[in-house]
Amino acid sequence: MTTHAFRTHTCAALNQDNVGDSVRLSGWIHRKRDHGGVLFVDLRDHYGITQIVADEDSPALPVLDALKLESVVTIDGDVKARAAEAVNPNLPTGAIEVFARDVTVQSKAEELPLPVAGEQDYPEDIRLKYRFVDLRRETMHANIMLRSQVISSLRRRMQDQGFTEFQTPILAASSPEGARDYIVPSRLHPGTFYALPQAPQMFKQLLMVAGFDRYFQIAPCFRDEDLRADRSPEFYQLDFEMSFVTQEDVFNAIEPVLAGVFEEFANGKTVTPAGTFPRIPYAETMLKYGTDKPDLRNPIVISDVSHHFEKSGFGIFEKIVGSGGVVRAIPAPNTHEKSRKFFDEMNDWSKREGFAGLGYVTRKGGEFGGPIAKNHGPENMAKLYEELGLGENDGLFFAAGKEKEAAKLAGAARTRTGEILELIEQGCFKFCWIVDFPMFEYDEDLKKVDFSHNPFSMPQGEMEALESQDPLEIKAWQYDIVCNGYELSSGAIRNHRPDIMYKAFELAGYTKEDVDRDFSGMIEAFKLGAPPHGGSAPGIDRIVMLLADEPNIREVIAFPLNQKAQDLMMGAPSAVSARQLRDVHIRTVEPPKAQG
Repeated sequence: MTTHAFRTHTCAALNQDNVGDSVRLSGWIHRKRDHGGVLFVDLRDHYGITQIVADEDSPALPVLDALKLESVVTIDGDVKARAAEAVNPNLPTGAIEVFARDVTVQSKAEELPLPVAGEQDYPEDIRLKYRFVDLRRETMHANIMLRSQVISSLRRRMQDQGFTEFQTPILAASSPEGARDYIVPSRLHPGTFYALPQAPQMFKQLLMVAGFDRYFQIAPCFRDEDLRADRSPEFYQLDFEMSFVTQEDVFNAIEPVLAGVFEEFANGKTVTPAGTFPRIPYAETMLKYGTDKPDLRNPIVISDVSHHFEKSGFGIFEKIVGSGGVVRAIPAPNTHEKSRKFFDEMNDWSKREGFAGLGYVTRKGGEFGGPIAKNHGPENMAKLYEELGLGENDGLFFAAGKEKEAAKLAGAARTRTGEILELIEQGCFKFCWIVDFPMFEYDEDLKKVDFSHNPFSMPQGEMEALESQDPLEIKAWQYDIVCNGYELSSGAIRNHRPDIMYKAFELAGYTKEDVDRDFSGMIEAFKLGAPPHGGSAPGIDRIVMLLADEPNIREVIAFPLNQKAQDLMMGAPSAVSARQLRDVHIRTVEPPKAQG
């Protein structure tokens, strides 16, 4: 036996071939079971678990018996075969156990703030405060290992596609576009600030201008915005950019990477094959799915049925359509056995979500029910059903109002109906591209045309489109990649020509001076020879979230902030000393207290 101070083997390494060997193992006491004079201990390390046995003949017994769970020990002992009835087929070491001859206590644990063995739900604030204990739990440990393996796989696949990894700055200039920046005061330049990057957008484009052809980076990004289950203020993305490419080239480069990494870690689930990701125009996805993040596992398709209600006995819908609104229909298949309560509860839900309400029609054995059907008339209802291809036992929900609001309600109702009726296909990852985003939109508050998404995208039709088309009709070479209802990234073919950029910003109400001031680095670079280029940046955290089947992004980040952007374990954000503030020329101002 080797004389290594702590171990000859890991806690996952021993099997029947080691029976009779003297070994040394180190790890945490995971579980203890006292069988009257015989103590069984599950010893756990990073790699796995080995069962340790100590009886009254072993000097290790009283020591192990006195220790609390999660104490760290080193065990010297002999490998023995388990009795046939005691073999654990679910454990790699399940055919053996180690009889403890001696034990060295490396570290005693006190009473635990949360259990490690077992997978009990525990309050998130406790889990985050004691994250180093939480990470010992099997699921969390597996999630963080999965994350590491996914990143390694992405990196390897990008390199195989001819991409080169570069690093871009963390201390950067604040950008007037996008979300709120995290800002960092400068000590050397009083009154000025750096910003942590929301994304390496400018830098990766400048790498293309600098003549590098295919860049990628596992990039840290920071956004000071309100948090959701799938959003974190600090996150990582697979950031990439390519020169001399069309939209098609970008798709062809990244589909094998994403499909490949999902196939590698899908654990038996099916994955949309590379080269077959559906391309759905923005206008179509907003109509059919009510969202630009459609979950294609849900078979329900929304339809516009406004024309059926232009002249209708149902006055509410007739009035909405007559004033420029729309009526969208969301099928609820095979709901003939559902009571009216199901439909009424969907209507109540829509009101709780802040909408005016969700109309509905019931149908059982061909008979229509509900006020809409009664007023619209069975003959007219039958025509509508025939057009939608619906059957005699299918119900129908209606979302009516201004187009944007009706689409939003219809999309939410489609998702909820699919979930309640258990229509969502399981065991699969369904990818799609959303393409042909509008370049501009009309801002109702400011009463002007503005950029709808990314101002640096190349407009389809380039300068000719900007000069000759209605701005609200212009599409951008812009695309999102979506999987199972989650947007993994936005991307675009970039606008690399200063003349087109000035014109695009002019249509949105910005002067040449505004562009030169706010985007000087980019615009000046483009004046010195820029290649056509484009890229995207799939979110690493969301990829791992999907693969781990976790609904919350914090379950796949080793040390996340909570929903209030606090680190409960390290106490961030925290106050700093007066001297530190003086060094960076900062004086803090307390917000005014609310009047009681």
